[in-house]
Amino acid sequence: MNHPIDTIEEQQHAVRQLFERIPFNEYLGIELDEVSRQRVVMHLPMKQELVGNFFHGILHGGVIASLLDVVGGAMAMIGTFEKHQHLTTEERALRLSRLGTIDLRIDYLRPGRGKRFSAGATLLRSGNKVAVVRSELHNEEGVLIAVGTGTYLCG
Repeated sequence: MNHPIDTIEEQQHAVRQLFERIPFNEYLGIELDEVSRQRVVMHLPMKQELVGNFFHGILHGGVIASLLDVVGGAMAMIGTFEKHQHLTTEERALRLSRLGTIDLRIDYLRPGRGKRFSAGATLLRSGNKVAVVRSELHNEEGVLIAVGTGTYLCG
């Protein structure tokens, strides 16, 4: 049966459901803020367990990469919904079950200083098998900390 996920509300629900089922997201404290066809936004409060440089109390680079990867994957998922509206629910679910990171490039621009970090992602391209996403990480003052470009398997 073909039941397209054609409303943004259905897409938001699907992204939120998948996001909440990943224990690593909860462990880091990542929270989903915004899901739209144009972008996905998440945030992460700073906590002692996420410090990478204890001399300066800055966010660990691996946490930065993880947050940019998670927000990028969610945006790739939205692109997949848009690209595969014609598929049945089962076919779409099978494709989404394969969603994964192929490549991720992170450019660390500044030290991860702050109390709250927000990551936003936009879709650069969504194809039948691969999506490319651009992500940015800012602290609570709007300072750009890192940018990322991710390639995700989505088909």
